[in-house]
Amino acid sequence: MLDYTHLETLAAVLRSGSFEVAAAQLGLTQSAVSQRIRHLEERIGTALVNRAQPCTGTAAGLRLAHHAEDVALLESRLTDTLPRPAARLRMALNADSLATWVLPALAPHRDLLFDLVLDDQDHSADWLKRGEVSGAITGTAQPPQGCNSVALGALRYVATASPAFLARHFAHGVTPQALAQAPMLTFNRKDRLQLNWLHTRFGPMPMPPTHLLPSTQGFAEAALLGLGWGMNPEPLVRPHLARGTLVPLCPQATLDTPLFWQTSRMMAPALAPVTRSIRDAAATALIAPEQST
Repeated sequence: MLDYTHLETLAAVLRSGSFEVAAAQLGLTQSAVSQRIRHLEERIGTALVNRAQPCTGTAAGLRLAHHAEDVALLESRLTDTLPRPAARLRMALNADSLATWVLPALAPHRDLLFDLVLDDQDHSADWLKRGEVSGAITGTAQPPQGCNSVALGALRYVATASPAFLARHFAHGVTPQALAQAPMLTFNRKDRLQLNWLHTRFGPMPMPPTHLLPSTQGFAEAALLGLGWGMNPEPLVRPHLARGTLVPLCPQATLDTPLFWQTSRMMAPALAPVTRSIRDAAATALIAPEQST
């Protein structure tokens, strides 16, 4: 049987990246924190913390810390009458969802502390599969083993650029030849939205010159400033499209990315209030599946 005070101490060390900071948060001495971690490592039989600046978790340490947070979340749902510290929910999601519609879903849950991990929607489910998060917003319909999946709708993307960029690079139309030369915006090396749109609309073509820009707001700002064209979430750039400060490269040629909320079945009862909020927010902000193109 594992000592949960030791597991909570491990989680605090890995969250803060410091034995000293964890000690202050827990009201312990640094020596007591070190002793708890050492006892836990002896009990498990392997290192749990990479002792560097900052401290990071080994694979085993990360799994145990996440388990401690799951237990705290389950216990927090047992009763609303007992005093308790705020539970922590770690979830993976894509940056565009965070920037456009997820935060209003999380805001009502004042009894939770959120630990949000950003990854591409095609890879966020991997965090759930590895047991490193309790929930994930993902582009994958099939959940990992032992998990549930709820269809949320689709986030619509529009290929956008500034009017000046469009006039400079596409004076004779948005053609494969022009697109092969016009600078393209890409969020990071996992981001295939632009390439998927190009291949769907124009078929195989050379890779355009590309800016790497890992910021949702920065991505839209770069398009406004004429650095390049990119697939921007329609809810984020709707005001710019209405004002004409951004224009679609090909009107009506949108790209809809289906999204799903996935949780471990064990955690589903504890996460039910968050699941309801996420579904409600998605119903307002996303394209319903039957409307998605």
